[in-house]
Amino acid sequence: MTSPRAALFDMDGTIFDSQIDLAAVRRALNLPRDGRSFLEQLSERPPGEQERGMALLVEAEMRGAEVGRLLPGAEALLSLLHERGVRCALVTNNSRRSADAVLRRHPLPFDLVLTRDDGPAKPDPSSFRAALAHFAVEPARALAIGDAHLDLLAAHGAGVTEIILVAPQPWVLDFIPPDIPYRRAADLHEVREVVLELLG
Repeated sequence: MTSPRAALFDMDGTIFDSQIDLAAVRRALNLPRDGRSFLEQLSERPPGEQERGMALLVEAEMRGAEVGRLLPGAEALLSLLHERGVRCALVTNNSRRSADAVLRRHPLPFDLVLTRDDGPAKPDPSSFRAALAHFAVEPARALAIGDAHLDLLAAHGAGVTEIILVAPQPWVLDFIPPDIPYRRAADLHEVREVVLELLG
């Protein structure tokens, strides 16, 4: 690709370790791990279950925002991108409240923050498209950095072809379509090396 002008980041599991056990929340609600997002699955439940599920999710997110930590290399990666004039967006399925709480503790220099309160959650590509439109950057000049198939599917749906997944969990790999190319990185330090290569 030509040198990227925008970078679209996921939050939990990518740049921030919230220590949220979403699997435990799924078990509490009897939601299977079938490749769909928690929010999509929850939307199919009766209203009472939806309210309970959202309450459990919000509680877990806020606890994670308080006790979680930045993943090593996050600050250096964002600094590099800004030094090279690359606009950076945080695109997360978390709530605005939890994203703001994380960024108050760890003020990373994102130019734009989009959450599930701003539009459809990933794997819907709408938030990625909105970020690119905000930056006036073509998908071919963007890269997406996430840790799960939902990030990959959203980026691909938005036309982004340079996708990096950071240490994806083994179960995630089962839900990645074989025809979507992406790079795997062990950690954010390795992502930084890939970004340096892309920047030239």
